[in-house]
Amino acid sequence: MKPRQFIGLALLGLLLGAGAGLTYKWWQARQAELALPSSGQLPDFTLDNIDGTPWRSEEWRDRVLVINFWATWCPPCRREMPLLVRLSEEFGPRGVLFVGIAIDDPEKVRNFIDTHGIEFPILLGQEKGIQLAHQLGDLVEGLPYTVVADRRGRIVMQRMGEVTETALRPLLERLTAGH
Repeated sequence: MKPRQFIGLALLGLLLGAGAGLTYKWWQARQAELALPSSGQLPDFTLDNIDGTPWRSEEWRDRVLVINFWATWCPPCRREMPLLVRLSEEFGPRGVLFVGIAIDDPEKVRNFIDTHGIEFPILLGQEKGIQLAHQLGDLVEGLPYTVVADRRGRIVMQRMGEVTETALRPLLERLTAGH
């Protein structure tokens, strides 16, 4: 390779790298700007449960909420559900309420609930659920997506993708200390 070609390629690489860096910085700033409601608070919402009964988020005041957006066709959602069931059983008596918001066919959701022994509320999200997830920071509309809000409704965690026990347990321990 001639020195002139090498210099040209090196300059092109620098420009592409700088452009990628600036684009990444812009994307981070944009995500931070859009990720949460302006107050950082969980917005009020109402969704129907699997039986068609409306559930209102205001009914859950003074509880730590773990809201998980999921679907039966989503492999990471299916993998994390046993963990959510187990943690719900453990932390429920300490004031933590797990709520699943299914973006899926109601009959498939009902079968999944029955098969996996899910006791915590499962709401049917459909389009309203997708909009709520987006409002809570799920900008790519990916599943699973988990949000944790403290007892005052302040959002303290958002997680795209499969949630792990090492990510969730310490947070729940801290939020329920003394209860």
